Amino acid sequence: MPRDISNKTVAITGGSRGIGRATAEQFIAAGATVAIGARNHDYAAKVAADIGARAYPLDVTDPVSVQAFWNAAEADLGAIDIFVNNAGEMIVGPFEKESAEDTAHQLGVNLLGTLNGMKTAIGPMRRRGHGHIINMVSAVGMIGLPGCATYSAAKHGVVGLSEGVRAELRGSGVDLSIILPIPAQTELTSGVGKGRFVPLLTPDDIAKSVLRTARRPVYNRYVPGWTNPVTRSLFLLPQPWRDAMGRFLKADQLLRTTDYQARIAYETRVKAPTAEGAGA
Repeated sequence: MPRDISNKTVAITGGSRGIGRATAEQFIAAGATVAIGARNHDYAAKVAADIGARAYPLDVTDPVSVQAFWNAAEADLGAIDIFVNNAGEMIVGPFEKESAEDTAHQLGVNLLGTLNGMKTAIGPMRRRGHGHIINMVSAVGMIGLPGCATYSAAKHGVVGLSEGVRAELRGSGVDLSIILPIPAQTELTSGVGKGRFVPLLTPDDIAKSVLRTARRPVYNRYVPGWTNPVTRSLFLLPQPWRDAMGRFLKADQLLRTTDYQARIAYETRVKAPTAEGAGA
C-alpha cells in the first residue's frame, strides 16, 4: 500500500526555486507540512508565504547551518519524516578553464551539501526507527557529461555516497532514495545545449516523481522511467560504442551549443554570498 504523506513533515533544501519549489508545492498539495531552506532567506520567505510552507536560512555547505535548519524546523513543525536533499548548482564550461573557486563551489553545494544533510537526518531518524531521505541527483550522476565535468563528478559522488549509506541503513527503518532526472527547464539549465531525442522536463515532472517515491519508496528512480533501461544498457557496451552513442545523441555538443550569455545571470547569482541554487 502507498504511504499516507498527508500527516508528514517534509524538509527541502534549496526549496525556494525550480525543482525544490515544485517539490514543496506537490507535498503541500498532498497535505504534508513543509519546511524549505535557502541561503537567500528573504526570497525564500516570500515563496513560503505564497505556497504555504515555512522558510529557514540554510547554507548546505556548512554543517552547523544544516543542523540549525533541522532544529528550527523540528521545533516549529514537529519531527521531520522526509528530508529532501535538493540544493544544487551547476557552472558550465571547459574543465581546464574552470576556476578553483568554481570547482570548490560545485563540490561544496552538490556533494558536501548532500553529505551534510544526510549526516544531520540519519541520527534522529534512526533513533525513531523511521524516516526517508531523498537525494536529488541527476542523469549525469550515472553518465558524465562534457561541459559540466565537475557537476558530473559531484553527482557521481552522491550516487556512491548513497550506495554506501543505504547499506549501512539496512534494517534501521530509514529509507534512502535517489532521483535521477534528465535536464529540466530551470535556471540551472538556462542556455545549455540540448541533446538529440532528449526532452526537457519541467520541475513539476520531477517533483511528481519525488512525491511518488515518498509514497512508494524505491532506491533509484529515473525520470522519465524509460531512461533507466537505456542508461543501464549503455554500461554493457564497449567503450568505443558508448562514445559513438554519445556522439549520436549529441552529448558531445554541449560546449559548442550552450549560450553562455544566457547563463550569466544565473551563474552570477549562485556565486553570490546570499545565492541559492535553482535545483538539481
